[in-house]
Amino acid sequence: MVVSGESYLERPPLPGLAGTVRTVWIQRTGDSAYVQRHLPTGGVELHFPIGGPAQLLGPLTGPQVEVIPAQTTMLGVRFHPGAAPPMRAAVLNELVDQRLELAELWGSAADRLAETTAAAATPERALALLQVHLVQEIRRTEDGDRLIGAAVRALMPWQPVDIDSLASRLALSGSQLRRRCLQAVGMTPKVLQRTLRFQGFLALAQAGVTATGRRGADGMTGLAADVGYADQAHLGRECLRLTGLTPRQLLGGSLDRCACGHDHSASYRPLLATRDRLLVRV
Repeated sequence: MVVSGESYLERPPLPGLAGTVRTVWIQRTGDSAYVQRHLPTGGVELHFPIGGPAQLLGPLTGPQVEVIPAQTTMLGVRFHPGAAPPMRAAVLNELVDQRLELAELWGSAADRLAETTAAAATPERALALLQVHLVQEIRRTEDGDRLIGAAVRALMPWQPVDIDSLASRLALSGSQLRRRCLQAVGMTPKVLQRTLRFQGFLALAQAGVTATGRRGADGMTGLAADVGYADQAHLGRECLRLTGLTPRQLLGGSLDRCACGHDHSASYRPLLATRDRLLVRV
């Protein structure tokens, strides 16, 4: 349930960031601190508390709980797996489950950007300035590992794939795929696959998608089957591992929203788009 005075607004990124950034958001706390549970998404995040130091949240393998102080306005940017803001000689497996001040990676540029966002007339304007800066920086840097980009797309939950078969398809050995995925994503292909499968379940649940009815199942069991879980117990184990909560605790007993009450549709829309494209081809 949303704490009184707390608000969270998620939206798609600017078009120039669509291939790199999954979603951006503005979060405001009221007169009380807010306990935020960050979940693994396969990507990294930038957090810009207006008036405070910016931080990078590395790829997560489990839940991370953060207490956001009262009267805080936070700007956020969530990147697609395998995509990240430009960083100085950092590989993502060194940042797994880590929270770092962005100045450690960007130097004084992070401080200047924090000052720019703090001086903006509104949080909305600050978020726009932050995105424009990211567009400019990403255009100046080299493209990421394109083979890993293809691997990420293949590991989406809508078309289960064997990791060894994927490596062969990409003309890589299993060890090469593992090494390059660790560097570009921060986790092994198998861990990324499990993370994306759970993200797929959340996307279907919060979008109110009706299960296909495979295995004679509907509701939560049907959605679990649709993304590749063996059964509801399998989903439950993965949910506990990735979030620290059962599926019903996380979703508040409902299949169309999470217990926090936030609207995450902008975040899950890119995931569902990959499913829709597959269904059209089929």
